Amino acid sequence: MTFLFLACALPGYGNWYPFFVLFFYVLAPIPLAVAKRYTEGTAGSSAPLDVAIFLVACLMVSAFGLPIILARVEVIQWGAAGLVISGNIVIYLTMFAYFIMFSNEDVDYSMW
Repeated sequence: MTFLFLACALPGYGNWYPFFVLFFYVLAPIPLAVAKRYTEGTAGSSAPLDVAIFLVACLMVSAFGLPIILARVEVIQWGAAGLVISGNIVIYLTMFAYFIMFSNEDVDYSMW
């Protein structure tokens, strides 16, 4: 989030359009959370889980593509686009680590 705020608030950039990436941050985990409710087991693949992974991939590509498109049409500067892309990497790696860490339902929480 720090990179995103820097991309918007630094005096050299002074443009809040990169903040629209927040919509992708909010929407990205929703399909996986819904699909986890409709999967019977963890063995193999299921249709809801595959559709959810596809939707998350589309949202992630859109989150990386939006700052590039905004920079290409000169709405934002390329430095701001680089900061937004850096923020995207941090946010999506955090979401990925969360889903990996808490995807196993047989975890013994007493070890924490």
